[in-house]
Amino acid sequence: MKIDKVTKREKLNFLEKLYIPEIAKGLTLSLKYMFAPKFTRQYPEERWEPLGSYRGRPVLVEENGKERCVACGLCSRVCPAVAIEVQAAETADEKERYPILFEINMLRCIYCGYCEEVCPEEAIIMSQDYELTFSSRETAIYDKSKLLVPKEKLTNQLRFLIEYRNI
Repeated sequence: MKIDKVTKREKLNFLEKLYIPEIAKGLTLSLKYMFAPKFTRQYPEERWEPLGSYRGRPVLVEENGKERCVACGLCSRVCPAVAIEVQAAETADEKERYPILFEINMLRCIYCGYCEEVCPEEAIIMSQDYELTFSSRETAIYDKSKLLVPKEKLTNQLRFLIEYRNI
């Protein structure tokens, strides 16, 4: 039986034991940012445009007037906050199923993006919407009518997903 050698830590000198050099580095960094020029965005007038990788409100992709979703239920199973509810129904179209009920409780959603990662049809994606306000708990439950967004409005996110998955 062979025993691996244990690496020993280096001995600290007196100043390093007092942590004075590290405290000085931290203070220097703080002073550097304290006197740097400030930047303030005038929010309602100046809007922030997020990148394609931004995880905003989850939405359903609408393509040719119909949702892409095939109601497989993977998004609801993988959701750690149990915020998604999906019920399937049969259809006569080329896809066999569609969601008759698709709801996301936005008060529970933690914007993790797992639903987007697991979706085989790229039917649910995280949009760039970051302004969410609710007047009551009932208005925070988004159904299909609030979740469906045309594919043309989601080109940045879909392009990012294609590039991300092909890496």
